[in-house]
Amino acid sequence: MACPKTDQLDPDKIKGNLKTNRIGKKVLVYNRTSSTNDIAAEYAKNKKNDGLVVFAEEQTAGRGRAGAKWHSEPADSILCSIVLTDCKLNPELLSLTCAVAVADGLGKIGGTEAKIKWPNDIILNGEKIAGIMLESTPRFRGGDNIISAKAGIGNDGNTYIIGIGINCHQSKDSFPEELQPIATSIDIESHATVDRISLSKRLLISVDHWLEVAEQNSKKVTDQWRKLSIQLNHRVKLIYNGREFAGNCIGIDPEKGLILQLDTGGVRMFDAAHTTITKQK
Repeated sequence: MACPKTDQLDPDKIKGNLKTNRIGKKVLVYNRTSSTNDIAAEYAKNKKNDGLVVFAEEQTAGRGRAGAKWHSEPADSILCSIVLTDCKLNPELLSLTCAVAVADGLGKIGGTEAKIKWPNDIILNGEKIAGIMLESTPRFRGGDNIISAKAGIGNDGNTYIIGIGINCHQSKDSFPEELQPIATSIDIESHATVDRISLSKRLLISVDHWLEVAEQNSKKVTDQWRKLSIQLNHRVKLIYNGREFAGNCIGIDPEKGLILQLDTGGVRMFDAAHTTITKQK
């Protein structure tokens, strides 16, 4: 499917009439960069940049969880990072909130609702359409020095970078061969050409909304996660700190993560920072 790329990202168009309280008051768009998360981490050194969003038409070193690479040709995706310099949410709740916000921002595509695969994938018709990566930038007390711009989720700091990638204009053959059976895009699923400006605005509005909801009533976030989860009440296999576990997913805890009724007996919780979901054999 060849799609014309006529929706070049423009910061003024994205900010225009953007009805948010926190997210997107400052918007930057780069034609090409190594990683929007790296740029956002620099801006996160200044607490006044809370809510700033960095977009890129192309990333040369985009990354996902556990060192995975994010593949995207120029102007095919929404690639962005959101700066939170004063986040009052714990890492697990923030992770759930981001997943709910992205899925809710995408909504229904081609009549099918976007779903969540814990901890960071958004799924449509069983295939990945978006991914999320959180990075924390803890601060020294009394100062604005960044200890680690690439520290893993779960540190004690209150500054976070939310990295989001959404497949928009890709055709099946534009994905690497190994990803073609498991990846999809909005254009593929909708049989139309999505406007990335409009989608960017919806995304920022959704993130803004769900961050507010999470701070006021975390139960609304976990309830929405349960509604959109593809893993709830299903068998899950995962690796936690190098050990393999399997069991039935019976819920989510906003502080401690995924809850499994283990095959070996007992109930255990698994946080996103140290857990990788594996394929069922």
